[in-house]
Amino acid sequence: MNAGSTLAFQAPALGHDAAGRTPVGPGLDRLTPVLNAIAQAAARHDRDGSFPFDSIERLHLTGILSLTVPTALGGGGGGLALAAEAVAKVGEACPATALVLAMQFIRQAAIARSAAWPLELRQRIGRDAVTSGALINVLRVEPELGSPTHGGLPATTARLRVGHWSITGRKRYATGAPGLRWMEVLARTDEDVPRIGNFLVPADSSGVEVVETWNHLGMRASGSHDVVFADVAVPLDHGIGLVPAAEWSRPDATQSAWSTTLVAAVYTGVAHAARRWILGFLHDRVPGSLGAPLATLPRVQEAVGEIEALLAANARITEAVAFATDSGHPPTTAESSLHKVTLAENAVRAVERAVSLAGNHAHDRALPLERHWRDVQAARVHVPTADAAHLAAGRLALSHSQASRNLPA
Repeated sequence: MNAGSTLAFQAPALGHDAAGRTPVGPGLDRLTPVLNAIAQAAARHDRDGSFPFDSIERLHLTGILSLTVPTALGGGGGGLALAAEAVAKVGEACPATALVLAMQFIRQAAIARSAAWPLELRQRIGRDAVTSGALINVLRVEPELGSPTHGGLPATTARLRVGHWSITGRKRYATGAPGLRWMEVLARTDEDVPRIGNFLVPADSSGVEVVETWNHLGMRASGSHDVVFADVAVPLDHGIGLVPAAEWSRPDATQSAWSTTLVAAVYTGVAHAARRWILGFLHDRVPGSLGAPLATLPRVQEAVGEIEALLAANARITEAVAFATDSGHPPTTAESSLHKVTLAENAVRAVERAVSLAGNHAHDRALPLERHWRDVQAARVHVPTADAAHLAAGRLALSHSQASRNLPA
């Protein structure tokens, strides 16, 4: 097989391999036939910076877009374990598509378990995903505020009018913006004591504009553009979970586990794509001075073993977090943050190790490894970043340690 060719996706064999890969889970067998077409389109969308409408439509036709919608609404009722497996497999084919899918899974699962959402809206959002593949994402980041996880009030404002809310503001890094049907917009009210919450905005509402600002090194097809809202009217019951600002950022362990695990799964998928490519390259590459494939060299075999170790660790961490969360015992938000950092770092290091084995070939834009390296760089910039996760965990550990020292002997 030529190292520059696109490797066909095949259903994995039963059991685990050394890198911790597992067979397609129940309900995901229908995903396998579309992965190769999604992978074939990935390079074109990356080159053009175009949104993968075709790949999203393929996922809709398989029913995967509604995997985490409750079965009562016609969805798959999938938990975190199944969602993470699906995201990683799509991430191996096209990480930009996988990131949109991860956001879809996260939001649909959150809506299904949230008492803050009116029943009619919960049912409508879920059924839209089932029947038409409607995408949803939450828009939080702003030019001035950055990520709301760092604190501060959003500049986006919801003003109470007669019979509706009026939303005005600008959001950044709105993943999937060109393809969204629904936008959950984080905003504050203009009341004397501001409240914070999400406002459900149909993407085709008057006053909504997608501004094509996304032009990054990697994940170029994710459509993570800016979205501007200019006096966008939404019904009163589309204001979800409005609480005083001081109460808004209370930790939600289940939400943290879903968000961190699925975002990390995107980049674990990228690392598996790099692994797949480098293994083919090492078997096919026969230097004249060696007279045998690179795969026969012990130093190369050792390096491949390093990649296997990183991906095996990711598989087991993801499996453990997903099992605990699906069982109703998610890790704390601090622990989930640490797991995200570890998963992301392992994915980046695995791709970098593959790059080191490929040498100059890794820099050739005609070969997929160059794209995998660019895409995986984004793993580190998703919140929580390493510094924030380590700071929070360190403070918590030191606080608990000090408290224990003060206990009577």
